[in-house]
Amino acid sequence: MTSFRRTAQRSAALAVTAAAALAVTLVQNPALADKDNRPARTVDVRLIGINDLHGNIEPPSGSSGRVTLSDGTQVDAGGAAFNATHIRNLQAEVRNSVIVGQGDLVGASPIVSALFHDEPTIEVLNKVGMDTTAAGNHEFDEGYRELLRMQRGGCHPVDGCQFREGYGGADFPILGANVTLAKNDLPALPPFWVEFRDGVPIGFIGMPLKDVPILVDPNGIKELEFGDEVAAANRYADLLNWLGVKSIVLLIHQGDNTSGGGPDECRTVAGGPGRKIAEQVSPKIDAVFSGHSHQHYNCTVTDPAGNPRPFIEGLAFGRELSVVDLKIDKRTREVVRSATVARNHVVTRNVTADPEVQAIIDLAKSKSGPIANRPIGTIAQDIPRAQNPAGESPLGNLIADSQLAATAGNGAVLALMNPGGVRADLAYASSPAGEGDGVVTYGEAFTVQPFGNILQTVTLTGAQLKAALEQQWQVVNGAQRQIILQPSAGLTYSWSASAPIGSKVSGIVLNGTPLDPAASYRVTINSFLQGGGDGFSAFTGGTGITGGGIDLDGFTAFLTANPNTAPPALGRITTTP
Repeated sequence: MTSFRRTAQRSAALAVTAAAALAVTLVQNPALADKDNRPARTVDVRLIGINDLHGNIEPPSGSSGRVTLSDGTQVDAGGAAFNATHIRNLQAEVRNSVIVGQGDLVGASPIVSALFHDEPTIEVLNKVGMDTTAAGNHEFDEGYRELLRMQRGGCHPVDGCQFREGYGGADFPILGANVTLAKNDLPALPPFWVEFRDGVPIGFIGMPLKDVPILVDPNGIKELEFGDEVAAANRYADLLNWLGVKSIVLLIHQGDNTSGGGPDECRTVAGGPGRKIAEQVSPKIDAVFSGHSHQHYNCTVTDPAGNPRPFIEGLAFGRELSVVDLKIDKRTREVVRSATVARNHVVTRNVTADPEVQAIIDLAKSKSGPIANRPIGTIAQDIPRAQNPAGESPLGNLIADSQLAATAGNGAVLALMNPGGVRADLAYASSPAGEGDGVVTYGEAFTVQPFGNILQTVTLTGAQLKAALEQQWQVVNGAQRQIILQPSAGLTYSWSASAPIGSKVSGIVLNGTPLDPAASYRVTINSFLQGGGDGFSAFTGGTGITGGGIDLDGFTAFLTANPNTAPPALGRITTTP
């Protein structure tokens, strides 16, 4: 593994420094010279990718810990110690390998990692031997400065070092080719990284999706700009090619939804943003590893020059590893595209857990256990976060109900919850901590709602509320995006799949009375939505903002006050043709 430590003095100039060093290396190393007249030989390199780990160093539970195979069989999967063993086994099959990430390796994490600002997850990735990763949107959850701390090391400015006496940072570069400093347009993160295997350079361009500003708290990234993914990828592909790096891989935190299928099927929904990027980026790029959508697919796309290349993603939470085997001509340093083989590898739990990684996890569990294992309520059965065709989920409804209850004193008559903030099922079965079936621990509730957003009650007119509901459908990157807000009890409405964007919602009723466009309503949303997150700009026009508590506190209080909580019935949202 290439050790990597980035200091403040190197941050803006890293790309230039790396390019200069690489140019010198390519010129001075005879084995890499273009005039190598020896017979062409090839080198095989295995790329092992992981996306959207989200700090799930323990085996995830519920549906988040299962993989559905092509035949419908479900397999328990995930857990960093099992991941490490699978990676070692995959590496043992080949001479050369590179371990890469496609973003969201941290952020929105279970309490065992989040309590320590994801330092345990970074330590696990260091131990596994991560070579480089793209930044995802969740790497910016606590802001740009915290991301730099995650890279460089040092104690958290507020909480200090609670996991170990010190924090050394990531031993791998976190890439952001489309992320620049607003004040001078210089790179805010390294745009690319180069690994050498058997003397052959392989370039990795990594970046988050350009929509990061609507997905995280804007205050934490106000000094940054996020550019077009294709333009950034092409710019650095040209630079790497000019430097003599002919084998280039894109790590992009943007992916597509699917219509189901197993790990190695390609059933991506037409027009998805991930495929568009994979098809449009430079022909100099030989493979595209993707993330963000938490789906699995193994596709072959055609580049602008008409040549095939893999476009692959492996679910989330460490359940799959995306494996791409490249064959590179040592004389030309070009990837032999016809010999590329890609697959998604399921991280089963029937292997021996890596003891060194398990030791890190055990330390995090022991330090977080007194908080995480505290019982806070009981449930009658599983409460899943999966949405029905109308976009409604039992767990989403429950959280919205809890937020309405928590802010009733602020005059709230309605609460709306963004589905992206519902991170895991609430499982009836006991966790490994042994609290018992049906018992909900603080750690389990935290895993469901890890962001710590503040509840805010605002006054909206009926017209503004209708506008917010219409913003559940947006066009982003040329594709329609649907984000159905989870409503509290008392709100019902219908939406039409065939109606145009802006006119999809009808029949809005609140507590038995049709919504009055001119009337005022007190609506509870979290601070992320109130700031226009997920593109809900209508909420920013609210007045009379009254702050509440943290969303997680409202959720845990609701569970405590309602023993044997059952999943709320669906039907608050219905669909029409």
